[in-house]
Amino acid sequence: MQQNQRSSSSGSSQSPKSPQSQAPFLSVSVSDPVKLGNGVQAYISYRVLTKTNLPDYQGPEKIVIRRYNDFVWLRDRLFERYKGIFIPPLPEKSAVEKFRFSAEFIEMRRQGLDIFVNRIASHPQLRQSDDLRLFLQADEETMERVRAQELGIFKKPADLMQMFKDMQSKVSDVVLGKEKPVEESTPEYEKMKHYIFELEEHLAEAQKHAFRLVKRHRELGQSLSDFGKAVKLLGACEGDSLGKAFTELGAKSEALSIKLQAEAHNLLMNFEEPLKDYVRAVQSVKATIAERATAFKQHCELSETVKLKEINLDKLMLTRSDKYRDAEAEYRELKTESEEATRRFETIVRLMNEEMERFQEQKTADMGLAFHEFAKGQVRLANSIAEAWRGLLPKLEACSS
Repeated sequence: MQQNQRSSSSGSSQSPKSPQSQAPFLSVSVSDPVKLGNGVQAYISYRVLTKTNLPDYQGPEKIVIRRYNDFVWLRDRLFERYKGIFIPPLPEKSAVEKFRFSAEFIEMRRQGLDIFVNRIASHPQLRQSDDLRLFLQADEETMERVRAQELGIFKKPADLMQMFKDMQSKVSDVVLGKEKPVEESTPEYEKMKHYIFELEEHLAEAQKHAFRLVKRHRELGQSLSDFGKAVKLLGACEGDSLGKAFTELGAKSEALSIKLQAEAHNLLMNFEEPLKDYVRAVQSVKATIAERATAFKQHCELSETVKLKEINLDKLMLTRSDKYRDAEAEYRELKTESEEATRRFETIVRLMNEEMERFQEQKTADMGLAFHEFAKGQVRLANSIAEAWRGLLPKLEACSS
C-alpha cells in the first residue's frame, strides 16, 4: 500500500499543471544505502528524497543524507510531542556485528525506514510536524547539531526503548490484574486493550512460524544444491543415457535450489518482515495506552486534590483565617492544572479513537498484501518444481526400462 501511495504521489509531481491546481502531496523515498567509516564507528547512510507541493517546504524536490540515528531522533521527537497518536515503529537495529552490514539486513532496514517515514508523511497530523520538515530538509551538519543539542532534553534511544518496555510491562500488569492503580475501566477501553494484547500474541506467533518457513526454504535450497553437485559427479562416471540423465537431474536440482533461495528471500522481505513490522506497531500502540493510563491517573489525582482543597478553602473562609488568601491562590493554580490535565486526557482519548480506526484500515490492507504475496510465491515455487521434475520423468523412465 505504501508503494502505491508513493507511485501516485510521484506521478502527480510530474504534472505540467501549476502547483495551485494539484492536490497537496508529500512523497518520500529512502534509497542508496552506503557504508561509511570503519570498525565500531561504521554506519550506513541513506539518500532521502522528498517530493511535495506543500507551501511550508523549500521546494518541490529535496535530497538529504540521513543515518539511522536521525530516524530515531524523529521518532523520539514525535513520541514526545504527539500524545495519543500511534507513532510508526522503526525497523530493529541489529545487535550482531556480522549481520549489521550484510546486504540482506541493509535492504530490510532501508525498506523499513522507507515505510516508517512514509507512514508519518501520510498521517494527517504528523505530516504537519516541524520536526518532520527539519528531518526532510536540513543539511547533515544541522541535523547532527540538533541531535547533539537535544540529548539532554530527550532520552537516548536505548533509554527510550527501556521506557517503552517499562510502560508495556506496567500496562500488561494492569490488564492481567496484577496491579490496581487508578485505572479507567470503560467497556470500550477494556475491549481495545485486550484486543491489542491478543493481537500482539498472535502476530508474534505467526511471525515466528514465518521465520521457520524462510529457514526451511533456505535449508532445502542448500540441500538441493549439494544433491545436484553430487548427482552431476555421479553422471560423469556413467556413460550413455544413464550418465546424461544423472547430469540433467543434477542440473535441475541446482536450478531449483536457486529458485528456493530466491523464494526464501521473497518470503523474508514480503511476508516475515511485514509481520515483524506489525509486532513493533502493536508495541507502539501499547506505549500510547501507557501514556493514556498515566494521563488518566494525573487527571483523577488532580481532580481529587482540587476537591480536598476546595473543602479546606471553605473551612478557612468560615473561620476567617489569615491563611485564606494564600490557600485561595494555591487552589486556583491547582484547579487550572487539573483542568489542563483533564483536557490532556480527553485529547488522548479522542486521538486514540481516531488512531485505532486508521490502524485497523492500514493493518487490513498491509496484512492482506503480505498474505497475498505469500500465497503467490508458494504457487510460483510449486509450479516451478512440478514443471522441472515433470520434464525429467520421461528420460529417467527410459533409463529404468
